[in-house]
Amino acid sequence: MKFSLFFELQPDDASRAAERRVYAECVEQAMLADELGYHGVWAVEHHGLQEYSHCSAPEVLLGFLAGRTKRIRLGHGVTLTPHRFNHPIRVAERVAALDILSDGRVDWGSGKSSSRAEQDLFEVDRSELASQWQEAFQMIPKMWRSDVFEWQGKHYHIPPTPILPKPVQKPHPPVYIACSSQETLELAGQLGAGSLSFTAGNDEYLTARVKLYRTSIASAKPPAGAINNRFCCTPTTLVLDDDKRACEHGFRGSRVFQESLASYFYARQKVDGRLDISRESLSSAELAKAMADRNTPGSPLNAIIGDPKAAIETIGRFQAVGVDELILVMQMGTVPHEVIMESLRTFAAKVMPHFAGQMVSSAR
Repeated sequence: MKFSLFFELQPDDASRAAERRVYAECVEQAMLADELGYHGVWAVEHHGLQEYSHCSAPEVLLGFLAGRTKRIRLGHGVTLTPHRFNHPIRVAERVAALDILSDGRVDWGSGKSSSRAEQDLFEVDRSELASQWQEAFQMIPKMWRSDVFEWQGKHYHIPPTPILPKPVQKPHPPVYIACSSQETLELAGQLGAGSLSFTAGNDEYLTARVKLYRTSIASAKPPAGAINNRFCCTPTTLVLDDDKRACEHGFRGSRVFQESLASYFYARQKVDGRLDISRESLSSAELAKAMADRNTPGSPLNAIIGDPKAAIETIGRFQAVGVDELILVMQMGTVPHEVIMESLRTFAAKVMPHFAGQMVSSAR
């Protein structure tokens, strides 16, 4: 089991001051995670999703972090790959340059965006979105491995050209696919890519998804290079010594995160000012119920919130169903920076040592 951080760059409001502050805070959090032995940091790519994600240029953030960190891996989670968002040649060039500057610390995830707001913003033809993405995904690893790359496909026609620079990692940086549906999860396995999945459902649901992925990847045919057999998911997370305090901050932050996500991905909300979501603290009754329901039979497996003992129990459930990496969403809009930093330290000192795989990765 490996433990990483997931950055949406979610500010506590849409002001320019809050936006600037969240960038600075995430850099501090990543630098601390590097010192504490976390496995990686992953940055999303989203556009126009006010108050959910202000991370529209992850290549800039990750490039900045490459110069501020020493060991932690730098993940694109994910690059929007259809060509109206990013031409695949530009993706291959940027990821390779980052791999060189970070001395081979890059993980690359690809996705197509299921947000209608982003699709409309970039004038994407939804009838071709999936096929554009899949063709681009198959091209990019071949660009990294070919001295001279040539392609004649449905969407892309590239004359013989050296795509430069080349990445440090061989045969290329590990590749991942954003898996928001059973179809993409199965496809990720077939293409030999790691799976990046939002957490949802309970143990039984997640077990079925992991099984589907493992079955698919058993007969994988990767576009180029090695198979990356890794199932990752992204629970909202806050771990402090004081269980109630962790839950007060964590469950509120998790609700804000999930409701803002739903505003763009499950509905097409027109943003005019602030998002219409619940921002207040949970009531005493709501908090007591949320705390009591943790780790009960059939309970949701989508958050790691509480003291170290509760966190270890929850992570044990993820481990039991076969998850390889937990990409922790600690940075949530309503959680103060100093509380996130405290959570990073507490998790590293009192949770990570219980999981032998993370001990190995911390010592790399």
